[in-house]
Amino acid sequence: MAVTVSTCLQMKAEGKKISMITAYDYTTARLVDEAGIDTILVGDSLGNVMLGLGDTVSVTMEDMIHHCAAVARGTKNALVICDMPFMSYQASVYDAVVNAGRLMKEGRANAVKLEGGVEVAEHIRAIVSAQIPVCAHIGLTPQGINALGGFKVQGKTADSARKLLEDARAVEEAGAFAVVLEAIPAALAARVSEELTIPTIGIGAGAGCDGQVLVNQDMLGMFHDFTPKFVRRFAEVGDIMREAYAEYDRCVKDGTFPAAEHTYAAPEGVLENL
Repeated sequence: MAVTVSTCLQMKAEGKKISMITAYDYTTARLVDEAGIDTILVGDSLGNVMLGLGDTVSVTMEDMIHHCAAVARGTKNALVICDMPFMSYQASVYDAVVNAGRLMKEGRANAVKLEGGVEVAEHIRAIVSAQIPVCAHIGLTPQGINALGGFKVQGKTADSARKLLEDARAVEEAGAFAVVLEAIPAALAARVSEELTIPTIGIGAGAGCDGQVLVNQDMLGMFHDFTPKFVRRFAEVGDIMREAYAEYDRCVKDGTFPAAEHTYAAPEGVLENL
């Protein structure tokens, strides 16, 4: 049964945890969907793990639309949420609504996600007014990494914790149906989760959140450039893939692939009549 925004709100009300994972292509999306994951995030983390850009700042609207459409084609039940890339919404409310609309129309997303709290509440409100569901994202916001001075845990001082609570209340009031809490102390995340009526999705924010999200390549052991403390590897798929590629290389070079069972036979007499 398809997961919707209403489903997520109902799961929060019933105390059921929400699973979310990133996906960036059709094949992965199908596997994630078949596994029963509730929500798929087409994250701008694709800049790191798919495009090799080294950050999320360089990701474009065209990148997000291209990957989101592929994920949507591979998904039947999971709710597909697409990240709004850097500078697709920050400059103006108008830009925010237009670009959110593109992600829905061209990217075939079910909802969009944008980073920020109080400062983007007006943008969230306008997007929601355009009948586009919004997931917020506060705490460590990767698009603002240059302003934050690096990948640092947020909410560790009284003032920053207070600001984070204000941000959480602001995005809920603006109409967000959920909020991602990234890299904040577990106790603070639990406090936010208790105060809000919308679901909180944690990433490096402890078990007190209403759900959890991880980057696909991180949890499968496929990406080794940088591994955050909060990542748990549920499999070492990278090792399996590397071994398979090496075996394929060996078999091609020693002539054992393709074997007879991998080839097509010509009908009798065809070659003789050439």
